Amino acid sequence: MRAVDIIIRKRDHEQLAREEIYFFIQGFTSGEIPDYQASALAMAILLNGMTMREITDLTLAMAHSGAMLDLSDVVDVVVDKHSSGGVGDKTTLVVLPIAAACGLSCGKMSGRGLGFSGGTLDKLESIPGYRVNLSTEEFKKQLREIGVVLTGQSLDLAPADGKLYALRDVTGTVNSIALIASSIMSKKLAAGANAIVLDVKTGNGAFMQTLEMARQLAATMRSIGQLAGRQVVTLLGDMNQPLGAAVGNALEVKEAIETLHGSGAEDFREHCLILVSHMLLLGKRAASLEIGRAMAEKAIASGAAFEKFCQLVSAQGGDESYVRLPQRFPQADWVETVTSPRSGFIQQVHARTIGEAAVTLGAGRAQKSDAIDHAVGFLIHKKVGERVIAGEPLFSIHARSQTHANTVRQTVLDAFRLSDQPVEPLPLFYPA
Repeated sequence: MRAVDIIIRKRDHEQLAREEIYFFIQGFTSGEIPDYQASALAMAILLNGMTMREITDLTLAMAHSGAMLDLSDVVDVVVDKHSSGGVGDKTTLVVLPIAAACGLSCGKMSGRGLGFSGGTLDKLESIPGYRVNLSTEEFKKQLREIGVVLTGQSLDLAPADGKLYALRDVTGTVNSIALIASSIMSKKLAAGANAIVLDVKTGNGAFMQTLEMARQLAATMRSIGQLAGRQVVTLLGDMNQPLGAAVGNALEVKEAIETLHGSGAEDFREHCLILVSHMLLLGKRAASLEIGRAMAEKAIASGAAFEKFCQLVSAQGGDESYVRLPQRFPQADWVETVTSPRSGFIQQVHARTIGEAAVTLGAGRAQKSDAIDHAVGFLIHKKVGERVIAGEPLFSIHARSQTHANTVRQTVLDAFRLSDQPVEPLPLFYPA
């Protein structure tokens, strides 16, 4: 069996056998199949798709490319949460500590930024010392002791996905239902989650830009979960505007901290409460979504959720003082606020445009090897449906220099579209 023959078969719209998929993934993981051949197969999959059987085989092959965590000797149930990616989506930083504070064990493997979409690991690394490379034993020990883990793909957990994930970001192969579904679910299966809440984003700032595509991705991941014996709940979240106010790594961590203190952007706070309510229900810690929400609100109000986040950061080597004193986070050298040129109602805040502008500033990667500037990004001051007066702030730019700010100012201003007539706010979630 040769890798090139497998690439050609998928290029020619043929279905790959289970043995071919396992051969390719095992060879790619071991290094026998090089990056360029994996990139070629990823492009063929993006262009020609995969059947449900192929996607499931790909997911299982990546999950079994390393160790498979069995957490039954650690906790009674592990509920994971995952978002399919979006602009300003820092929900993991909030919902995991809330859920853990409510007695639900949460062990999660997250990823880095893909294209215009920020990555949870990149955000966490704005906290000095925070380790995102826990070993399997460290993962289990921490989950047993404090009930929450937030790490990256370790070398022994789903290593094939870790390698492929990095390649997709720089080869134009992010936007594939087969690759997104298998990437997400392989991490969930490898990390030992019994139940999974999936926040599938849809809109111009998501990889699934239409509601139809988002529903297809959600259905695909539910099918994978069912075949693998897991409980899966899918929600369809809006991503036609940034979620919350902050876009950029340290800025988003600070907004997450504000939310854990009970403040922050209203849309982001509500989004998190809905997600964690589903997690608590699925994890049998709440008898209904209403009870789950009340538990989550109590955990925030009491300070228990924030303390759990501090505990998480400290357990993984992060400097807890940054969480308790957010002014310690890296600051941009140039900060300016851009105001509205006229009065009206916000009709659009184009999420993808803002996400791409954040990458231009250095908040994301244009190439696999690019370093992240944790300080740069944007604060969005107006959302769709709100009224704005001429001269009122629309957004703030956090950049390394005025020159850098000049490169994105007009682009982000053009992402805002105003109407003379009232505009309905965007929903947080769409019917599944």
